[in-house]
Amino acid sequence: MSDWFQISRIDDYTFALCEHGHWERMNSYLLIGNTHAMLVDTGLGIDNIKNVVKSLTQLPVIVATTHVHWDHIGGHSLFHDICVHEQDSEWLRNGIPLPVSMVREMIIKEEFYKKPPKEFDISRYSVFTGEPARILEDGDIIDLGGRRIIAIHTPGHSPGHTCYFDENHGYLFSGDLVYMGTLYCNYPSTDPIQYKRSIDKISRMTNICKVFPSHNEMHLSKDIIDKVKAAFENIESKGVLRHGSGCFKFEDFSILL
Repeated sequence: MSDWFQISRIDDYTFALCEHGHWERMNSYLLIGNTHAMLVDTGLGIDNIKNVVKSLTQLPVIVATTHVHWDHIGGHSLFHDICVHEQDSEWLRNGIPLPVSMVREMIIKEEFYKKPPKEFDISRYSVFTGEPARILEDGDIIDLGGRRIIAIHTPGHSPGHTCYFDENHGYLFSGDLVYMGTLYCNYPSTDPIQYKRSIDKISRMTNICKVFPSHNEMHLSKDIIDKVKAAFENIESKGVLRHGSGCFKFEDFSILL
């Protein structure tokens, strides 16, 4: 097994599988219950994430997709039990609205911080398409056996973007909704108004202890949610919460509209 993935132990039954050797600085998460394990996203597809998962658990694995963008579904082809929100399911079945040539260019557009595995060949890279095993709706429960995970529909970055909340530990796996970096609301498939509503939605959750995003730094304080909420309110108050308004920089993050 290569050293592409950096494994970070969050607790005895929760791990981060990080790909910080790439400019995307992607984080996937493995949650282990009594009967099943759940993998939140499958990363970039540069190395075999299933091998890493098998080194940590022998339980059957459920893949919980935060959203169907190439950097979150890179290892989906290695698994069978895939969950996705209804509003992103057609992208999973029929492909994301980007040609594979553009995705390949995006993967190698910047120099890697770490040498990729010798098996990695960008000319053979493909973007997963397939039939999900389960279509999720807001509030659905994924039961791992003694560990309940709630799917929270948080559209804006994509129509079916979903956060996953581990109610046992107060962990929110926030996907691309909240993280330290640039929050993207500028694509044609994004919706700044929905994005703000999703931030408002999770800000009303009182039982979040930690936020675990899909990019960059992990173990974020729940205060990041209030900061992003205040930022969106600031943009909205100026009447510019719409596509094409530009990039708004705040203390810990930026919002690109």
